[in-house]
Amino acid sequence: MNKIIKFLIIGLAVYGLSMLFSGITVSGYLSALLVVLVLSLVNTFIKPVLQLLTLPITVVTFGLFLLVINGGMILLVDWLLPGFDVANFWWALLLSICLSCINSVLEGKANQKQATQARLGETKYYRIDEPINKNTGKYL
Repeated sequence: MNKIIKFLIIGLAVYGLSMLFSGITVSGYLSALLVVLVLSLVNTFIKPVLQLLTLPITVVTFGLFLLVINGGMILLVDWLLPGFDVANFWWALLLSICLSCINSVLEGKANQKQATQARLGETKYYRIDEPINKNTGKYL
């Protein structure tokens, strides 16, 4: 899926989830897009460091501590942006789970489309025992 379309859909999801849940407040759709942008930057630069630092507890909890890290990333974005407010950690955790599910659905649709295009694409079969002209791709 095109990155811009995915960005806009996730921004719409953040805005819709803020309308659905009382503990999450976004001042408008542009603020929701800004939330998605800052969250992607935080997930790119800060989250890997935290995952590395908390690797022992992540292993002990079988990866469930990653949910805590995701909620913390949303609270960090809440602290950074004035137009975005999350009431507490549990709302941040719920938002991160919902966004993860939406992101998974979008990735699944994109992968399904790529797999369909690969199946429908032109496939060339070559025989091993016959020489092929490298210029034309035809058998000699």
